[in-house]
Amino acid sequence: MAELGTVLGQQLAPGDAVCLVGPLGAGKTTFTRGLARGLEIRGEVTSPTFVIARRHRGLRVDLLHCDAYRISSPDEFADLDLDTDEAVTVVEWGQSVMAEISDSWLEVAIDRSSSHDEGTRQVTVCGRGDRWTATQLDLLIAAFRRVIS
Repeated sequence: MAELGTVLGQQLAPGDAVCLVGPLGAGKTTFTRGLARGLEIRGEVTSPTFVIARRHRGLRVDLLHCDAYRISSPDEFADLDLDTDEAVTVVEWGQSVMAEISDSWLEVAIDRSSSHDEGTRQVTVCGRGDRWTATQLDLLIAAFRRVIS
């Protein structure tokens, strides 16, 4: 999961937003740690579950890592008044709040396999809005496939 995150992180720019979807233990925070490595973030990236949002400083762009699990409405998220324009924003459990952040985002759904191998994950990516064209998604998926091959 971390390697896939790194691939994505290398392609992101300030203002980009990513929504991570998946059950507990699916690998959302692990994916974000890899994404942070791709963004050249300094320091350790930890789950923002109890603080809702953490800003991590990077060499080329900052990472705003959010957890919307305990957010009950998009308005509540908007009240946090997070500056997302100059950072890459990653929101775990963010399905209900992404429209507050951006009119365009990448949704990454991570699901644990029901097979016998607990380390297996199924990852689905979907672009929302103008930022993620079909061509860009195809290139990202091809890069993900190179990592898992």
